[in-house]
Amino acid sequence: MSRAQVIDDQDHERVHDRVAAVDVAKDTGMVCIRTPHPSRPGARRATVWTVKARTGAVRALGRQLKAEAIQIVTLESTSDYWRIWFFVLEACGLVVQLVSPAQARQLSGRPKTDKLDAQWLARLTEWGMLRPSFVPPRAIRDLRDYTRALLVRERTRCWQRLEKLLEGALIKVSSVASKLTTLSAQDMINAMIAGQRDPQALAGLARARMKAKHDDLVAALDGTFDEHHGELARLLLDHIAFLDERVAQLGARAAQLTAALPAAWGIDADGTTGPAAGTAPGAPVLPAVARLAEIPGISEDLARTIIAEIGLDMTRFPTAARLVSWAGLCPSARQSGPRTRAGKKGQGDTWLRSALGQAVPGAARTPTFLGERYARIARRRGKAKAQVAVARSILIIIWHLLADPAARFTDLGPGYYQTRTDTDRKIRNHIRQINALGYDVTLTKTT
Repeated sequence: MSRAQVIDDQDHERVHDRVAAVDVAKDTGMVCIRTPHPSRPGARRATVWTVKARTGAVRALGRQLKAEAIQIVTLESTSDYWRIWFFVLEACGLVVQLVSPAQARQLSGRPKTDKLDAQWLARLTEWGMLRPSFVPPRAIRDLRDYTRALLVRERTRCWQRLEKLLEGALIKVSSVASKLTTLSAQDMINAMIAGQRDPQALAGLARARMKAKHDDLVAALDGTFDEHHGELARLLLDHIAFLDERVAQLGARAAQLTAALPAAWGIDADGTTGPAAGTAPGAPVLPAVARLAEIPGISEDLARTIIAEIGLDMTRFPTAARLVSWAGLCPSARQSGPRTRAGKKGQGDTWLRSALGQAVPGAARTPTFLGERYARIARRRGKAKAQVAVARSILIIIWHLLADPAARFTDLGPGYYQTRTDTDRKIRNHIRQINALGYDVTLTKTT
């Protein structure tokens, strides 16, 4: 017999006495409250009714639930329809939790109606069997509205449309230039819009290292670019310039909102704190954005985006592993008997994963621990696996930096893995592989 394992009670074995749940729809919500029965000791009573999804109606519901001494209210995260319920009920002083619909899924064989869904959600709540989703505080939600704006993606699409337009005009400048956003490429496009068609003259606009590709540029700029291409290209460039201004405006506003968060402030050497504190040499605590920006691949703008997604209070994620799991960067466990299968990863926060995905290429090009980690994993398992692994490492570093404001990023160095390698074991493995090919090998150590 195997040794018995003692497991302490989990959260789902706790019971709330007075609970409420709302099955959320676009225009209404089906509300169910479960409370002790007034005349039958030990029994429970459920009350179900429909409430309009309007601020006044939800506020009145909040007052009623407060009068009923409801301990916790559960909402299903249905699209964006849950927001009015969560924000208004929370403002009424109630404890509100948002849960994934996957957790509240009905048992097989049960009929499905809004009324039954609300009752089932309330029962799961009183049994404590639901894990609440992370809903950041108001200040972080406001910051998210600025960092989640899709103007950067729209700008990227405009550049892609411009490249497609040039390809249609048989202009292959994007095959020679690293990208169309370079100053050389933009000068050439503007010259073509202005009416210049001579490939030699256009190639002469190249700057810096692009000058060495003069002959390739001449061949690439020999196409059928005409006035209608120029008109469309001008419209795209004007729209890109407009988006550049708006992206800069959003970035500046996000910086202001982040600086207004007390939890993001640094501390000066004399112990003072404030929006501008922590930037002087010798400061014991750097501002949160500056701490994250020390990680290879993360800029200040990217740091603000990450803060907007996970917040600054890491008590919401008791361990770094919890944060990694919430972000969807680790697979679930799939073990049964002697078999352990590769599990599927959760969907996680796509905005956070996107930000980390932007940080990984920058970190991969640096002579740091993260750069070496990317190279090692990419050689063995491919670039996709390496990107996820390094993104996970970056997120673990971020958790530690935010959990302990006095912590600073310290690079382990590109030789970290080499120093931990068992050299003798590695030599034996290589010799064994060579012997398996039918060769004998003699090693002589160099000085």
